[in-house]
Amino acid sequence: MAAAMASAAERAVLEEEFKWLLQEEVHAVLKQLQDILKEASHRFALPTSGSGGVIKPENFVLSTSGTDQVKGVLTLQGDALCQADVNLKMPRNNQLLHFAFREDKQWKLQQIQDARNHVNQAIYLLMNRDVSYQFKTGSEVLKLMDAVMLQLSRARNRLTTPATLTLPEIASSGLTKMFTPALPPDILVNFYINLNKLCLTVYQLHVLQPSTTKNFKPAGGSILHNPGAMFEFGNQRYEVSHVHKVECVVPWLNDALVFFTVSLQLCQQLKDKISVFSSYWNYRPY
Repeated sequence: MAAAMASAAERAVLEEEFKWLLQEEVHAVLKQLQDILKEASHRFALPTSGSGGVIKPENFVLSTSGTDQVKGVLTLQGDALCQADVNLKMPRNNQLLHFAFREDKQWKLQQIQDARNHVNQAIYLLMNRDVSYQFKTGSEVLKLMDAVMLQLSRARNRLTTPATLTLPEIASSGLTKMFTPALPPDILVNFYINLNKLCLTVYQLHVLQPSTTKNFKPAGGSILHNPGAMFEFGNQRYEVSHVHKVECVVPWLNDALVFFTVSLQLCQQLKDKISVFSSYWNYRPY
């Protein structure tokens, strides 16, 4: 009898704790998540003070260890490359090529745009449950956290996982028409985000003659193609002879990735707290 009363009393305490969790702590965590994600979202905009929302251009110097074949400066304005000024030293004859974006061209970085959209979607989900909203079950909180975590994971993945492209896709992209003077036919370039870095890859090609004894095997999709990769484009077969990758760190992308990690941890911690209540005396708040 005493044990049963103790069990009932413990259950009552547990129910009060769970009620407090739903009414108070959940909203405190949601507010904390909103604040963090708004900071993350601001990193993608970077307006100048007093400029009415105009995004400030930022210059970044491209570099890599162990080679000086490619050097350059990129100008990033929000999610767009508004200028690229690149010098390329050709290994065959040490000829120095210089190419830059045309003044009327910008190159949108879809990875940044997508990541920002996923962050804003996560914020929207959180704002739909303001302080006046009453959570009635743990499953309701878990469902919200799963939805927010999905958007945050997608935002992070867009920055950490560049798209895989075939060499013909790179050759036919609008990027090849961005430059003045025009890129020579034996040069391909690709820009992408990898974690907190803005990367430029330059592919130097040579034409495979019809009489070549090489076994032609077109390369598939990849983030970075290696020397020896072959492809066909415009009724001509090519092989990659040299690959140069240079990059620069974008500090605010690093900030955003940290915010994503912290937010995902907060979501998981809240999910864990909700789940704890299901482990006592077959208690099922959800």
